[in-house]
Amino acid sequence: MLRSYEHNGVTCLELTHPVMGKVFAFLTDGMLVDTGPQSLEADIMPALEQAPFDQIVLTHSHEDHSGNVPAILDRREVPVFVHEKGTDICAEDTPYPAYRQAVWGKRKSFTARTVPETIRSRTRRWTVIETPGHASDHISLFDPQTGILFSGDLYVAPKTKVIMADESIPERMDSIRRLLALDFGALFCCHAGYIADGREKLRQKLDHLEYIYSEVEMLHKKGLPAEEIRKSLYPKDYPIISVSGGEWDSLHIVNSIIADIEKVTP
Repeated sequence: MLRSYEHNGVTCLELTHPVMGKVFAFLTDGMLVDTGPQSLEADIMPALEQAPFDQIVLTHSHEDHSGNVPAILDRREVPVFVHEKGTDICAEDTPYPAYRQAVWGKRKSFTARTVPETIRSRTRRWTVIETPGHASDHISLFDPQTGILFSGDLYVAPKTKVIMADESIPERMDSIRRLLALDFGALFCCHAGYIADGREKLRQKLDHLEYIYSEVEMLHKKGLPAEEIRKSLYPKDYPIISVSGGEWDSLHIVNSIIADIEKVTP
């Protein structure tokens, strides 16, 4: 099912996955930011077929953001932009595990261009900000004139409970700090949608991650192994851990922080 509504000159295309919940694509000033997953193609494509856009910018190459690019390119010829680290990923067919294919669909390969440091939509100039942590090719888009910020998957929720094995909590914290240095107002998140008090919500996210970092650091210095730290901070076994075969786990939060601590501690 698709819901479409507007905030601050941005059309929010809200999709609801029966298992994973909400996922968003955004339209503004002739630019489509992310496309939703291939498994929800039938829900979003009627709207995209009628939508006025002449370029696609991906906040990162994950399949719930890039999944409908091939279907769009079958219908119109528009450039697709992604961070340079994502171009090879976009050129692969379904470069992700079977459980993610079952949830998000099988995304076909497509050609994407490297996003420049500044990208122009029809009337605006967007600053492209490298914001890794969730993905190495993750970017955010900021319009200094309107204060609009597209944050991809950097926010999602106030508290992070599980992450993928290749994610980094310290990198995510640095990326959030980078965004908090900007003069932005409205925040558009690809899983939380429109957030009017974006700065406050992003600050709360950073505060929580800093708390978790300090707790891991304290327990690590006491000599506790990573699994014991995980049990202390995240005693619940979330279903995604077993479903993903461990690709998602609270343990990855702990390990990414420990790796950062050991990197800076002689």
